[in-house]
Amino acid sequence: MKALLNTCLGLSVYLLITTIVHAQDVVPARLLGLELARDIAQGAIDACRKDGYQVAVVVTDRSGDAVVVLRDVFASKHMTQLAHDKANAAVMSGLASGELQENMARIRGELDELDGVLLIEGGLPIRVAGSMIGAVGVSGAPGGDRDAACARRGLDAVQERLDFAE
Repeated sequence: MKALLNTCLGLSVYLLITTIVHAQDVVPARLLGLELARDIAQGAIDACRKDGYQVAVVVTDRSGDAVVVLRDVFASKHMTQLAHDKANAAVMSGLASGELQENMARIRGELDELDGVLLIEGGLPIRVAGSMIGAVGVSGAPGGDRDAACARRGLDAVQERLDFAE
C-alpha cells in the first residue's frame, strides 16, 4: 500500500511538473501594432518640428527590430541610425536610454562595445499594462535631452491608447 501511495504521489508530482513546463510552451504576448508605432513616431516628429528641430524617429518592437522609421527632410541618414541605437538601448534595458547611461556608467566601456546600442538620451521604452512592447528613439535635436523630450511627447500623444490597450 505504501509503495502504491509513493507511486501515485510521484506520478502526481511528475504530472504537475509536466503541466507547468508545458504551460509555457506557448506564451501569450502583447505586440506593437503598425498604426500605434506610426502615431508615436509622428507625434515625436510633430513635437520636434514645433520646437524647430528636424529629427529622425525609429519605433521598434520588443526585439529591437524597426517597425516605423521617419526622417524629417533635413535630418541626415546618420540620425536614423542613432535613433535606432537609442531605441535599442531602451529595449535592452527596459529603461530610458539616458537612465541606462547613468545607471551603468561603471561599465560604459563594455556597453559601448555592443553593436547597435547607444547610451545617450533619446530612447524610451513603450509599455502596455507593465509589459514592454517596444521602444522609440529620436535623434537630431540639439542634445539628447531634447531628443528624449520629443520621444516623450510622441508617447504622450498616444498615452490613452497605451493605458486602455487590452
